[in-house]
Amino acid sequence: MKFGLFYEHQLPQPWGEESELRLYQQALDQIELADRLGIDYVWEVEHHFLEEYSHSSAPEVFLAACSQRTKRIRLGHGITLMPPNYNHPARVAERIATLDLVSNGRVEWGTGESATAVEMGGFGVDPDDKRAMWEEGTREAANMLAMRPYPGFQGRWFDMPCRNLVPKAVQRPHPPMWVACSRRETIHLAARNGLGALTFSFLDPDQAAKWVEEYYGIIKSDECVPIGHRVNPNIAIVTGMSCHPDEGEAIRRGLDGFRFFGYSLGYYVLFGEHRPGRAAVSAGQGPIAGQCRARRHRHSLPIARTSGALRESRHRPGHVHPAERHQSPRAYLRVA
Repeated sequence: MKFGLFYEHQLPQPWGEESELRLYQQALDQIELADRLGIDYVWEVEHHFLEEYSHSSAPEVFLAACSQRTKRIRLGHGITLMPPNYNHPARVAERIATLDLVSNGRVEWGTGESATAVEMGGFGVDPDDKRAMWEEGTREAANMLAMRPYPGFQGRWFDMPCRNLVPKAVQRPHPPMWVACSRRETIHLAARNGLGALTFSFLDPDQAAKWVEEYYGIIKSDECVPIGHRVNPNIAIVTGMSCHPDEGEAIRRGLDGFRFFGYSLGYYVLFGEHRPGRAAVSAGQGPIAGQCRARRHRHSLPIARTSGALRESRHRPGHVHPAERHQSPRAYLRVA
């Protein structure tokens, strides 16, 4: 078993002028320390417009900074949003290769679809199409990294003529590939595509053991047809941890952060009605602070429970507030 850190760059209100500066600089300091302590991985998310929940919209820049302050820790995209509306596959491939070069071959390439109406609406992604978008973008970005030259592609979501993508990554044909998984079906999807599974700790031990057995069973079978040019037979599970010699102190220091993670995830995926630049997700400043405090108390679910709810969110109401919809006609989208 190997251990890693997982960064969302969460930042509950109230904010000061240097709040984001402090957030990023402290995270870099932590990762530099983690490298010295022997932590194996750092994972950085890609999210857009999710105020307070995640201020991590350019993970390739942050991970590049980490690469220059560390020696051995693996640098993981957890994940890169692969629908071409978010990131053109050629630009993904170029950034992955460049990060692998500046880090001397330490990249782990996580991929994913996206999950929130706020993000999908901002980039014009229809939730009914995002799985197909992910598949097309991921497959072709891997081809661009592996092929010399890339022969070109005419697809449903993007077209590109024959080009030779440069630079190429240190890890050939490309860095290890992963996909975000939130339910059993997507863990099976990961295995069928020869991808590592990035998942959440919403399982009891017996259920987890069964899913792991199923994953490796598919990996070893003829069902496994790699979407990339190598198989990455691994499972990573995200869970909360707070360490201190005194158990009570560990709980005191960690509990509020765990609760905010669960609440803010639910806010954007399940029950929130978000006003960009106006709504306080946490109990921050402004006229809705009392309402936010009450909601935060009601919806401060354990991480395991919240992640479980995420699996059932296909028809739940996380969305942009109606007053903001005129700014993006496709902003009000169901979450898949």
